[in-house]
Amino acid sequence: MATDPVDLLVIGAGINGAGIARDAAMRGIRTAVIDKGDFGGGTSSRSSRLIHGGLRYLEMGHFRLVFESSRERRTLLRIAPHLVWPRSFIFPVHKGSRVPRWKLAAGLTLYDLLALFRNVRRHRMLSKKQILRAEPNLRSRGLLGGARYYDAQCDDARLTLANIKSAHAHGALAANYVLVNDFDPADGTVHRVRATDLVNNSSYTIRARFVVNATGPWSDKLRAKDNAAAAPVLRRTKGVHVTVDRRRLGNNEAVALTSPIDGRVMFVIPWGDLTYIGTTDTDDLVDPEDAHATADDVIYLLRSANAYYPDARLQPDDVISTWAGIRPLIAPRKATDPSAVSREHRIIESDSGIISVVGGKLTTFRAMAAEVVDVVAEKLRKLDGRSVPNKAGTDSEPLPGGDVQDLSVLVQHVVGEGLTVQTAEHLVRAYGSETAAVLNLALADPTLAEPVVPGHPAIRAELIHAMRREMAVTLSDLLIRRTHIFWEVLGHAVPETPGIVDLVGEELGWDGSRKASELSSYLKEIQDTMAFRDDLQNGFPRTTPGPGPRSEVPPRREH
Repeated sequence: MATDPVDLLVIGAGINGAGIARDAAMRGIRTAVIDKGDFGGGTSSRSSRLIHGGLRYLEMGHFRLVFESSRERRTLLRIAPHLVWPRSFIFPVHKGSRVPRWKLAAGLTLYDLLALFRNVRRHRMLSKKQILRAEPNLRSRGLLGGARYYDAQCDDARLTLANIKSAHAHGALAANYVLVNDFDPADGTVHRVRATDLVNNSSYTIRARFVVNATGPWSDKLRAKDNAAAAPVLRRTKGVHVTVDRRRLGNNEAVALTSPIDGRVMFVIPWGDLTYIGTTDTDDLVDPEDAHATADDVIYLLRSANAYYPDARLQPDDVISTWAGIRPLIAPRKATDPSAVSREHRIIESDSGIISVVGGKLTTFRAMAAEVVDVVAEKLRKLDGRSVPNKAGTDSEPLPGGDVQDLSVLVQHVVGEGLTVQTAEHLVRAYGSETAAVLNLALADPTLAEPVVPGHPAIRAELIHAMRREMAVTLSDLLIRRTHIFWEVLGHAVPETPGIVDLVGEELGWDGSRKASELSSYLKEIQDTMAFRDDLQNGFPRTTPGPGPRSEVPPRREH
């Protein structure tokens, strides 16, 4: 990047930056994309893992956003079937629910209509008996019935990575752990960016005709580097999720519920042997890097789930992991509840020419990216008269691993090579048609076919693959975003980390000091994700996110 100028430098490699880099590279624009952390290391790997039309946006009248989201959901299901898959949702209605049954029926009919009746399946209204047959552990008292509707679930971290890999395959330059220090404007326009490679602690100047700021919740901070007087445009809200053993709730499908605490729509969603519960939506001014689940957040989520699954009796000690992400929402002109803030986006150009994209949501990243690249393409046409295609084929070309018709055939092939069904399904879900790259490593060295952590389907070959082919350079890259072991294993695989560090260190040439540093950083990640337990040392908190009454909290269960 420091050697040759590029047409476009994208700062921020979350889902928006990754999508912009892919779209631009596919149009033949010489593109570079950097991030001060790992690809998707911010909000893009801390979402609700849903690609959805946005049922609750109908209440706010955001019909255009729902229509666009429904179209994008269809596209992503088609181009990345291994990373985006259909998910059914049960929406129960109890006596006194904020959303009555008639309103739910009307909303879901409109939801299907805005999807042009091309959703995974159309919704169905269900009786009380049908609801309990689907979800027998749901609270039956006061249950009036409900509905089943369809959206999609995704692996958000690997979806971001797939876009980066696709951008790279089309000629883009990509680097994680590159920090922007400042901008170097010439004649009032930014064409030079001074940055530091945090891996080797070397500083460089990257020259670009145009610069895009796609840093999500850090957007205002980067805009201030360009112009200290730039008015903030973001309203940052925190979304928290907690994971528990799925057997505690016993949910068969995803369940949409309205919290009895404040009435907001939230979800109970299966993820293998786990269930994650989310999300909160509270204003938060902390640096996005410091966002974590507080005791209030955890209590709010557990109490909301317990209200619908009374036999679960979830307590904070039942939480396996948490994650918190900061949403970069556009600040409304007047004060409003965080959940009512629009998820639409804006493109802003500064006096120095830096183009910032703010707002939006995971589902619509591809459409947002196309709009940003349209702006860049028009500028390039005016600058040197070049012919840039009006459209990239991002809606038709599969993402890496997505060129597969039947995932089950791949699973059978992997099983035939001697791996377990659980591992085969895990590999195919993560890598799709690229599973062979991981499988070949395992077949060449049987030790790499062994699980990273006993009882978890990820194998050691994935770590090698991630370092060689997916630019993983830290222990956290490997265990959090490439394999998700961090979120999915009770205790976060701490007993296994010394052996993992030795394997990784041999591949990447780490000395003893670097190994110790990586272990320390990983333990800090664990401390952050379980920080809510420190808040509980002196008893439960007395406040809860969002408005609404709060009932007495049961005493903490001791093990």
